[in-house]
Amino acid sequence: MSSDSFIPVFAHRGASAYALENTLKAFEKALELRADGIELDIQLSKEGIPVVYHDLQLSRLVGINKLVNECTIEELVSFKLGKPWRRLFSTYRISTFEIVLAWANSQQLPLNIELKSTILDNKSALIQMLQGLTLPEGSHFSSFHYELLEIVKQYKPDYETALIVTKKLKWDLLSDYKAIDSVHMHKRYYKPRYLEACVASDKACRFYAIDGNEPFLTNPHPSVIGWITDYPDKVIAKQQR
Repeated sequence: MSSDSFIPVFAHRGASAYALENTLKAFEKALELRADGIELDIQLSKEGIPVVYHDLQLSRLVGINKLVNECTIEELVSFKLGKPWRRLFSTYRISTFEIVLAWANSQQLPLNIELKSTILDNKSALIQMLQGLTLPEGSHFSSFHYELLEIVKQYKPDYETALIVTKKLKWDLLSDYKAIDSVHMHKRYYKPRYLEACVASDKACRFYAIDGNEPFLTNPHPSVIGWITDYPDKVIAKQQR
């Protein structure tokens, strides 16, 4: 494969195999490993401020049995993050989207911004976030929730939107999803019927849960425009062979 035909590699929650997911350290590590972009997750605080965090619950990484959107921004940024036995001494913290966006813009590192379900309860916060928003070139929004991507297209029609595939998706109706440009799929969907459905409906696709060992990395289908991985270095190395 020639160097100009490499598929862009997005680091999943940052280089999350090497640093704690969705933290500035993980994003900086992704940049160091020469990822082409980073994937991150957006939840909302109690006030509707976007923060970078994956789970609805804080229990896994904070050890508190509360929902993200039950906490104020002041509480959220004060929590120590990490595995239970490391959390006490952790320097990892939840970041606001504003801080991560400023960093990404300074590096011109594209973002794959996944809009999580807390936003369904506060769509006005999403609209506020979109107004005046400037992203690094090559950035896009993704979500399991089509109605959130419709809002993105309404307020920022020039930004790419991607629907994350679930079992419920009716593939024969993919072209009816007018508010999306692409689909994001688990690598188990890397099969002719799904790839051909993307082509037929004029949608591009990206695949996640990529680990660098997949044989299709060296000869990707023409509809593929991105890989999403915890191991950006391994996927980049595989593509360069």
